Amino acid sequence: MSAQLKPVPAFGAKFPDLTCDVKAAVSEAEWQARVELAACYRLMPLFGMSDLVYNHITAKVPHDGTGGGGERFLINPYGYMYEEITASSLITIDVAGNVLFNPHREYGINRAGYVIHSAVHAALPEVGCVIHTHSRAGMAVSALKCGLLPLTQTAMRFGNVTYHDYEGPAIDLDEQARLVRDLGGAEVMILRNHGLLAVGPNVAQAFNSMYWFEMACRAQVDAMACNTELHLPPAAVAEKTFHQYQPQVRRPFGLMEWPAMLRYLDRRDPSYRE
Repeated sequence: MSAQLKPVPAFGAKFPDLTCDVKAAVSEAEWQARVELAACYRLMPLFGMSDLVYNHITAKVPHDGTGGGGERFLINPYGYMYEEITASSLITIDVAGNVLFNPHREYGINRAGYVIHSAVHAALPEVGCVIHTHSRAGMAVSALKCGLLPLTQTAMRFGNVTYHDYEGPAIDLDEQARLVRDLGGAEVMILRNHGLLAVGPNVAQAFNSMYWFEMACRAQVDAMACNTELHLPPAAVAEKTFHQYQPQVRRPFGLMEWPAMLRYLDRRDPSYRE
């Protein structure tokens, strides 16, 4: 996988003028994916999970019956804040690093975002969305040797948290294999001394996982800051709770909540749909 991946243009790279009516230029399936992903970008700063113009959320372009889609994904233009992202501003690339469609002349993509996200999309076809954050609480927990503790019900939802050791800024293609290996089949991973990663079959479920992953980290940081002995539930209770949160036991978390998230955005600023 890694040996065939190509370098991608850096920030500021010049592209042909593809400025156009993006909705008319892409398939219906891709446009819907763009709207969903733009919504996710807009939600992140509202819940305190953005980092200036950095970090990334990617979504796979679904098959539209024309033979394309599964090998393409959408990513943010490097230089936009999350609150600026719209359906039309997203860039379509493939897992080999080729920019397939970019409505901009001035913005490229971030290599680190490409390296992390393309690794997951290429190796795990069942993953439809990948979210990476540098939130304050996420970075704090990533620096703790203990990692995420089962201190709260929210944390116990993630009984299969995995970890990836820090290797420096994620710009080396040979790190991709180790990222995928360490993620395994988990829905969330802590990038040590770095931040958080969440994946899901679609945008709705990935956002839900990252939201609760973030809340679990915040609760742990708050509890540890109290400088008193922590109370951990018995391991059997943590395992039972994790089991009860599995989608086959209850429901896939995120699907029921997503329409409410879109209404939340539409009440504030529906321009993400443009």
